[in-house]
Amino acid sequence: MADSDHGAGEGKAASAMLAIGELADRIGVPTHVLRYWETRFPQLRPLQRSGRRRYYRAEDVALAERIHHLLHVKGFTVEGARKALSQPGGAASAEPVAPLAATPVAASHGVSVEALMALRQRLAAALG
Repeated sequence: MADSDHGAGEGKAASAMLAIGELADRIGVPTHVLRYWETRFPQLRPLQRSGRRRYYRAEDVALAERIHHLLHVKGFTVEGARKALSQPGGAASAEPVAPLAATPVAASHGVSVEALMALRQRLAAALG
């Protein structure tokens, strides 16, 4: 399914602005979550029209999707996602987020994903 065919945005051009409800449906979060993200991510600045109705431009939609990916797919904290987006190219980057072994915390300790998975399995076995 193409992005423009998603939910309430059917029939809209890819460059059309989305209302907050349309964007919420598109990325699968409640509208209050988008309003919260606006307070935590200064880059996310939708247009506000009469009655304080929010309209998200294409770049806002891409940023909201990236924030969702960082928080809900990659498991970043809000602060971690803010740092990732504040790095050069962070907000505009189409590249996926670096794997765990390449993140600052894991890399600075020389830990690989495989080592962490093995440790997890040993802990699970010890508890089980």
